Amino acid sequence: MDGNGRWARQRGLPRIEGHRRGVETVRHIVEASGQCGVRYLTLYAFSAENWKRPAAEVSALMLLLQGFLRSEVDELVAKKIRLHTIGRTAELPAAVQKELARALQATAHFTDWHLTLALNYGSRTEVADAAAAYAREVLAGREDPAQCSYEKLARHLNTAGLPDPDLVIRTSGESRISNFLLLQAAYAELVFTPVLWPDFSPDDFRSALAEYSGRERRFGATGEQLQPTASR
Repeated sequence: MDGNGRWARQRGLPRIEGHRRGVETVRHIVEASGQCGVRYLTLYAFSAENWKRPAAEVSALMLLLQGFLRSEVDELVAKKIRLHTIGRTAELPAAVQKELARALQATAHFTDWHLTLALNYGSRTEVADAAAAYAREVLAGREDPAQCSYEKLARHLNTAGLPDPDLVIRTSGESRISNFLLLQAAYAELVFTPVLWPDFSPDDFRSALAEYSGRERRFGATGEQLQPTASR
């Protein structure tokens, strides 16, 4: 979800106004994903690198996050959406952790719809944490490094228990994925749009889904192998 600051700057507004407008977009896209039958939606809300931003902006972002969690938990429950998080959430402010814990507990029993917030998340950090966890399993005698596989390592990723993404959408005209789900997105389709996140509408979301649906996903096979054999 990129482009909040630029959206505000183009309008002569403080950056925080762009972030506030971005929160509204989150609500619209969560609703649109349900309407489109997308059962798993992950939003990159705050990266491990975002702490480098000005302290005032970081504080405002944390207050927005806290407010969003407090105000949206009833809506998540009403729509039976389970909330997940990925990232080092234990490093977030205590007030944010409190609201986060409340929302996670309130939605923990839902199984059909899933919203994941990437908070204090960075894929390289995630991989390092997973490698350390796997190493501890080896030292404890529960894993044999000679039998290591991606599937075994993936059990220690933040996304354990969640499916890998089929589609990654990057807004604001940036053509990179910026340390987001680097392992999990190995076979994901990528859509880059020039639309800034505050202006990213349900129609833009549906357009990205339509673009995705027109692509051929081969996973290493040939196109011919994926075609159904003609009956004789």
